[in-house]
Amino acid sequence: MQYADKWRAIAAATGPADRSAAEEGVRLAYRAAGLTAPDRILWADSPLSGVNAVQKLQAPGRSVRDEVRTRPWADERRRVHDELGPGGWTSLWSGTGALLWDSTRALAERIRTGIVDALLEKAPEGAADRAAEETRIRGVLLDAVLGQHDAAWLAAFDGRSDRLTGLARVAEHAGWWWPFENAVVICERPARLHRDEAGRLDNGEGPALVFPDGFALYAWRGMPVPAEFLRELTALTPERIRDEENAELRRVMLEYYGYDRYLAESGAEPVHRDETGILWRIALADDEDVVMVEVVNSTPEPDGSHRTYWLRVPPTTRTAKEGVAWTFGLDAAVYEPVRQT
Repeated sequence: MQYADKWRAIAAATGPADRSAAEEGVRLAYRAAGLTAPDRILWADSPLSGVNAVQKLQAPGRSVRDEVRTRPWADERRRVHDELGPGGWTSLWSGTGALLWDSTRALAERIRTGIVDALLEKAPEGAADRAAEETRIRGVLLDAVLGQHDAAWLAAFDGRSDRLTGLARVAEHAGWWWPFENAVVICERPARLHRDEAGRLDNGEGPALVFPDGFALYAWRGMPVPAEFLRELTALTPERIRDEENAELRRVMLEYYGYDRYLAESGAEPVHRDETGILWRIALADDEDVVMVEVVNSTPEPDGSHRTYWLRVPPTTRTAKEGVAWTFGLDAAVYEPVRQT
């Protein structure tokens, strides 16, 4: 777990890179690959600027990503797997890389998508030209080493591989980078990063990820949203939510506004009530119904009042009891609480 915690912090690190330490890591990685590191090392303020810098490089030579990153990783994985055996490797991965894999992979993919979208805004209008430009951009992205966002697999080898020391050092001190025969482009880390408890990009008040050059990504609980969309959230009304044609954005609006508030202010009618609570349903165009159970906590608050809770349940729910039972992972037929709390 110590390595998982260390590399989780590295993956989420913000602020200026330690450029001298990162450049030393580059030289170590080239040396481990049997290559001479180029003297030409360029810095970019974001992966977006990194792509632009790579495209403008004069005579960079071929990409040496395979020699610097891919082959050493594959060789070391094979070595450690053979050393520990299948069970030992699974145990090692489960306690290190597996704990970080989903969040770092999702973040890296979101950055890639943001880069492609930003660069395609300036692409020619013709479909064929745009397709060619997207292919070219994605080709550049494939040559990137992900630095701090390679944290998942680097965590598994921490303390076990001298051969990966250079790659680990770059990751500890910088962001994405591109290794070529005659040049290297290295990126700064993000200036700010906002995530929810699940590790997803999340900020309802501005960009969730910002790089020093202003390249920014906006997201609400992991879902990409336009910047102007967030500015609308504080002025939402039930009518505006209903009028939103994009079902995914409408879901974001509902989460921000509050399902219970939306139901209360939308004129929703209860469709069922029993001893467990009240079932509410409201239809949404081109989306599943919003269905919730209103329940009252039987345990009084210090002032003697009883708090009301709203439980989001599947749209197929037909009775309040069925909905409450679902929240406990039970069928309504077997849900018989001795005491409701």
